[in-house]
Amino acid sequence: MQDHAARIERVETPDGPLIVIADAADRVLATGWSTDEEAVVRRIHPSLRPSSWVPAETAGGAAARAYYAGDLAAIDGVAALQRGTALQEAGWAALRGIAPGEPLSYREFAAALGAPSAVRAAASICARNAPALFVPCHRVLRADGTLGGYAWGTDIKRALLAREAAR
Repeated sequence: MQDHAARIERVETPDGPLIVIADAADRVLATGWSTDEEAVVRRIHPSLRPSSWVPAETAGGAAARAYYAGDLAAIDGVAALQRGTALQEAGWAALRGIAPGEPLSYREFAAALGAPSAVRAAASICARNAPALFVPCHRVLRADGTLGGYAWGTDIKRALLAREAAR
């Protein structure tokens, strides 16, 4: 656990309240469309999970507001911090390279990781992604183009993809 308090910001969005949790260096640890701060905190890897948090503005909150105002690239410059296996960390880095409006299938995502047969691993990488908006796992779909799952619900995933497709 971190010795210091994390910073937490609630951003009102058309998709509902977005909780952004950042560390002292303003790296996003987790996000979630929820009013349940604890649920968002629980998505953070135990080694990074803060024991307390304080309300504060974050770079992630400012970027989320800009994203929702139409600047889809605003989320790209915000640092995110996660811990996982080497494959998970490579996957999270690769997710940041998927352009808005150009979603990949889980199979295409696995191939981009150099493991085309690791479709389940690709899906698991998305499922374990804590800073969801900033590491855009919503941009990965089933092979037939259907949404698949999303930690914050398929309605949020659908809305994010529609917003990005419209640009």
